[in-house]
Amino acid sequence: MTATATQPTATPLSPDQLAKLDAYWRACCYLAVGMIYLRDNPLLKEPLQEAHLKSRLLGHWGASPGLSFMYVHLNRIINQHQQSAIFLAGPGHGAPGVLAPVYLEGTYSEIYPNKSEDEEGMKAFFKQFSFPGGIGSHCTPETPGSIHEGGELGYSISHAFGAAFDNPDLLVAVAVGDGEAETGPLATSWHSSKFLNPIRDGAVLPILHLNGYKINNPTLLSRIPNAELADLLRGYGWTPHFVEGDDPMVMHQTMAATLDTCYAEIRAFQQQARASGQATRCHWPMIVLRTPKGWTGPAEVDGHKVEGFWRAHQVPLSGMHNNPTHLQQLEDWMRSYRPEELFDETGRLIPELRELAPQGTRRMSASPHANGGLLRRALRLPDFRDYALTLEQPGRIRAFNTKPTGELLRDIMAKNMDNFRVFGPDENSSNKLDAVYEVSKKLWLCDYLPEDADGGELSPDGRVLEMLSEHTLEGWYEGYVLTGRHGFFATYEAFVHVIDSMYNQHAKWLAICEDIPWRARISSLNLLITSTVWRQDHNGFTHQDPGFLDVVVNKNPEVTRIYLPPDVNTLLSTVNHCLNSRDDINVIVCDKQNHLQYLDMDAAIKHCTKGIGIWEWASNDQGGEPDAVLVGCGDIPTKEALAATALLREHFEDIKIRFINVVDLFKLQPAGEHPHGLTDADFDSLFTKDKPVIFNFHGYPWLIHRLAYRRTNHKNLHVRGYKEKGNINTPLELAISNEIDRFSLAIDVINRVPRLQVAGAHAKEKLRDRQIECRQYAYEHGIDKPDVDDWIWPF
Repeated sequence: MTATATQPTATPLSPDQLAKLDAYWRACCYLAVGMIYLRDNPLLKEPLQEAHLKSRLLGHWGASPGLSFMYVHLNRIINQHQQSAIFLAGPGHGAPGVLAPVYLEGTYSEIYPNKSEDEEGMKAFFKQFSFPGGIGSHCTPETPGSIHEGGELGYSISHAFGAAFDNPDLLVAVAVGDGEAETGPLATSWHSSKFLNPIRDGAVLPILHLNGYKINNPTLLSRIPNAELADLLRGYGWTPHFVEGDDPMVMHQTMAATLDTCYAEIRAFQQQARASGQATRCHWPMIVLRTPKGWTGPAEVDGHKVEGFWRAHQVPLSGMHNNPTHLQQLEDWMRSYRPEELFDETGRLIPELRELAPQGTRRMSASPHANGGLLRRALRLPDFRDYALTLEQPGRIRAFNTKPTGELLRDIMAKNMDNFRVFGPDENSSNKLDAVYEVSKKLWLCDYLPEDADGGELSPDGRVLEMLSEHTLEGWYEGYVLTGRHGFFATYEAFVHVIDSMYNQHAKWLAICEDIPWRARISSLNLLITSTVWRQDHNGFTHQDPGFLDVVVNKNPEVTRIYLPPDVNTLLSTVNHCLNSRDDINVIVCDKQNHLQYLDMDAAIKHCTKGIGIWEWASNDQGGEPDAVLVGCGDIPTKEALAATALLREHFEDIKIRFINVVDLFKLQPAGEHPHGLTDADFDSLFTKDKPVIFNFHGYPWLIHRLAYRRTNHKNLHVRGYKEKGNINTPLELAISNEIDRFSLAIDVINRVPRLQVAGAHAKEKLRDRQIECRQYAYEHGIDKPDVDDWIWPF
C-alpha cells in the first residue's frame, strides 16, 4: 500500500533522547507482558518456572505495544510544551499498554501504595491484572487517568470531544482501534471536529491505530489503500498524517516528527482564532499509526505466524503449563526487553528513564481532568420556583409541561456559560425547550446560508449541541460530566433506545466508582425523555416504546433514578433536584404536549420530595379504608386514572377511592433494594394490605410487578400500561387499545370491589358503550370527542 502522505524525514530525537525513549517503551512492553502472564518473579531474577505463572492467562497483548508507544511519545510533547493532556484508549482490551506507563510514572503507586515501585509492588501489580479480586482487562475506573473504559467499542472520540469542550488548555489524545472504527457510533463521531470551537475549547488528537486485525479477522480500514483511507478521513474533515512501520528506531523518529507537526497545527489554529476572536471550522490534524499487531512479541508460535497477525490479539503464548517450549519462549520474549537495563535491583525504574515522565498533575494519569469531580463547580441555579405555573384548583387548566423547564434551562445557561451545555438531536424546539436559544444558540461552525438568519438559531459560539446521532451526543455529554462539568439531554422516548448500551456502560462506570474513594463525585447525567408513547398520534406504532425504563431498572440501584412528573411544577422541582445531584443517572419522563395541571408549586415540592403520595383532593376515603386504590404514574396515565375516579364517583355515590400519584418510580421497591425504596410499613399504609390496587403506568405493565413483587398486597395489584397495541391513533383511542383509559380502569375497579361485581353491571355496560362511542368518533372525525379530550377534574 502506497502512502499518500510522505512520512516525515526529520529526526527530532537526539541519539540520547532516542535511546531513552525506546528504553522507556521497552519497560512498558515488559510490564504489559508481565501483567498477562506472571504472578511471581517479576524481574526474572531467576529462570522462569511454571510456578511463576498465573494459572489462567487473560488479557490482550495485541494493541498494548502500540498504546504504550503513543503514550510515551505524548509524554515528550507534554514535557516540551508544558501541555495539559489526557489519554483515552478506545481499544480498551489493550489496558496493559496503558497501565504500564501509568505505573512507571508513579501515579499507580501513589494511589495504591501496595503496588509500590519496587519488586514486591511490581509483583502485586502483575498479579492483580485480570485476576479475581483484582482489576479488569480494560481501562476501568480503577485506572488512574482513565475516563473511558473501552469495554464497549465506539465511544472514544465522542468522549474525547466531551472532555475538550470548554477546556481551552487541554489536549485530549485518543487512540482509536481499527476494529472500533468499524462501529456505527465511531463512524458518526468523526463529525465531532465540526463542533470544536478553537477559541474556547481544547483540542482532540485522534490516533487511528491500524494493527490490522480484530479477534481473528482483518479490519476494514487496514485493508484499503492509504489513498482511499486518506480520502475518507479528509471527507470527514480531518487532516491525516501517516506513521507506518515496524522498526522501532525509525518509528520513534517518525512519530516524534509527526507529533511535532500535529501539535504545531493545533496551536496555529487556536492562536489564530483566539487572536482574531473569530471561531471558524478547522480541519484538525490526526494520525494514522500503522504498526504490527502484537508488535515486539513472538514472531511465530508452534509454526504459526503471531506478530502482525490476529493470533497476537489476546495471549500469544497459551497452553503454558506442561509446555517447556512455550515457557522458554515466554522467558526469551520478556528478556528481549532487557529488564536489567530498565530497572534497578529494587525493581524501580532507573533515574534517567524516570526523568522522561511529566511531573505532578502534568502526568496524564494524574490529570484532574480525568478525575472530574476534583474540578467540578456547583451550578449557579436560579430559583426554580420563579418559573412556577399558577393554578387555583387542581385538574382545571392545561399547559405545555416542558416549556417552563426550557425557560429554567435558559437562565441556568446564562449563569453558567463555561460549564453547562444542553444536548439534543434536533429536537429542542419540538420539545418546547427553545427558550434556551434566547441566551445561547446551536453551535454551528460549518457553512451558513442567508436563510439561516430567519429562525435557524445557529451561532459559532452556541452552547446547545444538536446532531442527529444520539450516540455522539451521549458520548459528548458523558465526556463533559466525567471531566467536571454539567449538562442536560432531551430526546424522544422512541429513540432513547439508541443509547441503551451507552447508558449501561456509564451506569457500570458510576457503580464501580462508588467503591473507589479517590474518584471525586461528578455531576449526574440528566436525561429528559419526552415526546412519549401516549402522544404519538401522527408517528404511529414505530414511535410507541416506553421500554427504556426497563433498561434503566436493570442497573445498580445506587446510581439509577427514574422520575415521572405529571405536570409543569413537578417537572420543575424534579429538574432542579436532578441538576443538584451527583453520581447518578436521572431519567425524567414527561411529555412536551398540552396537559392538565394538578399541583401548585408548594404542593409539587412536597410531593416530589416524598416521591409518592396520596392526592387528598382526588381521594374520598379520609377517615377510613378505601374500597379501591387508583394510582397514576406518568402524565397521561394520571389523567386517565383521575377521570376513572370521577366516573366511579359519578356512578357509585358511596364508593371510597384513594388516589395515589407516583413521581419517583423506585419508591415501589423495598427500602433494602433501592436507596429511595419505601419501607414495607409505609408501602402498606399507602396501598393497603388487602384492597384492590389499579395501577395506571406510563410504561410496560410488568415493570411495576417486577418492582413490587415482594410487597404485602402484590396479589391485589393490577397494572395497566403499554402492551404493544397501537398505530395512527388519537390519544384516547391509543389509551383504549392498551386499556389504560378511564373506562377500562373504572371497569377494573368494578370487577375487583366485591360488592360491585354484580351491582355494578349496569355501570359497566354504560362505560363500555361510551368507550365504543369514543372509538367510533375518532375513526370518523380523526380527533377525540371534545367532552372527553377537554375533561377537567369535576370536584
